[in-house]
Amino acid sequence: MGERMLPDEKITSGTRLGFIGLGYLGSRIARRLVAAGFPMVVYDRDRAKATGLAALGAEVAQDPGTLAGEVDVVLSCLLDGAAVETVYLGTGNVLRNARPGTRIIELSTIAPATSRQLYQAAREFGISVLDVAVSGSTPSAEAGALTLFGGGEREVFEAADPIFAAIAKQWFYMGSSGSGVAMKLVVNTLLGVGMQAVAEAVALGSRLNLPRDLLFDTLAKTAVVAPAHTGKLATAKKHDYVPQFPVRLMRKDFGLVLDAAAQFGLSMPATEAAAAINSEEAASGNEEDFSAVIRRMEQPAEVENVVPPAA
Repeated sequence: MGERMLPDEKITSGTRLGFIGLGYLGSRIARRLVAAGFPMVVYDRDRAKATGLAALGAEVAQDPGTLAGEVDVVLSCLLDGAAVETVYLGTGNVLRNARPGTRIIELSTIAPATSRQLYQAAREFGISVLDVAVSGSTPSAEAGALTLFGGGEREVFEAADPIFAAIAKQWFYMGSSGSGVAMKLVVNTLLGVGMQAVAEAVALGSRLNLPRDLLFDTLAKTAVVAPAHTGKLATAKKHDYVPQFPVRLMRKDFGLVLDAAAQFGLSMPATEAAAAINSEEAASGNEEDFSAVIRRMEQPAEVENVVPPAA
């Protein structure tokens, strides 16, 4: 075990990392960190998800608490705020088992208040916490081309540059604890509402009898479609909705956005409408990409056949 890390002490390739949560993004981020040469200990409730990383040289921990006691930096990429609270403050025992001076880099998309709660609780153990929200889908994660938004102490964020460089193309310090996930909610508002706007535009184009492939190809080359949505046009053109960012996770993020808006009495009518369509699609239960709203909007509306009365 190394000695306690100082807040501004740089992380190096020899810094021992722990990673909790090996889902869509987590598994790919962890793989990038192993490939970058960091000594790694990993954990997931589904032990099968850790076997691929074990084959690359990572150790597999029996539980989050054991992992926390063996590493200098704990990273986690978890489903929601409840999972974060369980891992760190509850039965996961991460805060109780981590040594003072350990750093936590929490990558999950959760409410800013949950991030601040974790930050305050960790301080009592002499542990620093960054909320570093991740923007980008699974291909970006595999390519090490994510965008990161960080909240917490600036010197701790800057000292983590070697970790960020292995997984992202750009990273931004946004301010105090909770600021990273706050920025993620801002970004995903545009991601979700923009996806619904694209879906409606495509549906209109098809009703106006534009050839489908030409419609999709041309729209993708215009300045009005964001880069995050151009790739979705390419896959939707092929009726490919394999999840890169699952619709159920977009539904969760819409919920966080609208909960935050409600706290401040902020009206977000376009977001509410987009969230409703996204929720309908998520309710189908299929594990598909959030761009599946394109298919939903493309489907012809059922029109009643009104039979004219006999003369």
